[in-house]
Amino acid sequence: MNDNDYLKLAAKIKRWGIELGFNHIGISDTNLTNCENDFQNWLLKNFHGSMDYMAKHGTKRCRPDELIPGTIRVVSARMDYLPPDASESTSVLKDGTKAYISRYALGRDYHKVLRNRLQKLCNKIENEYGKFGYRVFTDSAPVLEVALAEKAGLGWRGKHSLLLSKDAGSWFFLGEIYTDLPLPVDEPSSNHCGTCTSCIDYCPTKAIVAPYVVDARKCISYLTIELKSSIPLEFRPLIGNRVYGCDDCQIYCPWNRFAKITNEKDFYVKNGLDHVTLIELFGWEKQSFDSNLAGTAIFRIGYEQWLRNLAVGLGNAPSSKEVIDALKNRINDPSSLVREHVEWALKNHGVDV
Repeated sequence: MNDNDYLKLAAKIKRWGIELGFNHIGISDTNLTNCENDFQNWLLKNFHGSMDYMAKHGTKRCRPDELIPGTIRVVSARMDYLPPDASESTSVLKDGTKAYISRYALGRDYHKVLRNRLQKLCNKIENEYGKFGYRVFTDSAPVLEVALAEKAGLGWRGKHSLLLSKDAGSWFFLGEIYTDLPLPVDEPSSNHCGTCTSCIDYCPTKAIVAPYVVDARKCISYLTIELKSSIPLEFRPLIGNRVYGCDDCQIYCPWNRFAKITNEKDFYVKNGLDHVTLIELFGWEKQSFDSNLAGTAIFRIGYEQWLRNLAVGLGNAPSSKEVIDALKNRINDPSSLVREHVEWALKNHGVDV
C-alpha cells in the first residue's frame, strides 16, 4: 500500500467508526514525550493514591510502542453517553434523599460496549485490507487516552483533566486502537478553556489542586469507586449524596452546554438509577444488587463498597425516622467496613451507637 491507499483507509476507518456508533474518530502518532514528565511528577506526589496500577507499568503508559511493540499509530474514538430523559443532575444533587450516580454509570458498562465496537471496527479493516497488528483498549490498560485523543484532534484537556470538545463538551467515553498501520495523522486540538475556572471552583473536595492537575486522593470519584478502604472522615460530609462517582466538574463546565444526548441505547438509564432514593438502594440485599447492577460499571465495586457509599450518603441526608431506621437495620452488618460508616452516619443524626 502507498500513502494514497493509507489516506483512503483512514477516511474509511472514520466512516466505519461513525456507522458503528462512535461520534468522532481521530488518528495520532505515539509521541507522548510532552506528557511523560507531567505524569511522572503526578505519581511522585502520590496523587494516584491507592491506584497502584497507575505506577506499576513504568514508562509503558507514556510510550505506546513499549506497551504493544510495533505500534506507530493510535486511532482514538469518542462515544457520547449522556442519556435522554435522565433526571436533571443538579436537582438530584440538591435532594438529599436521592442517590446521585455519575451519569456515565446509569446504563450498561461502557467497557464492554466500546471494546465490542472497536473490535468490530478492526474486523472491518481486516476484512478489506488483510491482517494487521492491533489491540483495542477502553480504560483497561496503561494508556494515556486523553493525551492521545487530544493529539488526534478529538478535543483538548480541560482544567479538570478530562477531554473537552467544542461540539460535545465532555460527556463521552474514549477508546483506542493501537496499530502498526502507517495511517496519516490528524491535527491536534487547541485549548479553549481560557481563564475559566468553573471546574476548579465547583469541585466539592477541591481535588483539582491546580489547572490540569487532580489529586485523586481528594476526588469523590476516587473515594467512592477506587478506594476500597474507609473513606477519610474529612471527606465524608463533602461527598453529600454522591454514592458512585461525581460529575460536578462537568455539570458546571460551560462547554457542556454543547453536549450531545446519546443515541446509544446501552447507555440509557436502567432501574431508575437517575432518581432513586438512598433508602431504597440501602435496602437492597446482595441478590438485588447482583441482579439489578450486573452488566453496569457500578457492579465492579461490589456490594460491600456500595453499602459503604450509601451509608455516607444517608449520613449526609436530612434527618428523618426513615433514614435512621434504614441505618439501624445495618448496624450489625457482617462487614466491619459497612458498620464503621453506618455508625458514623448515625452519629451524624445524633444517634448514640
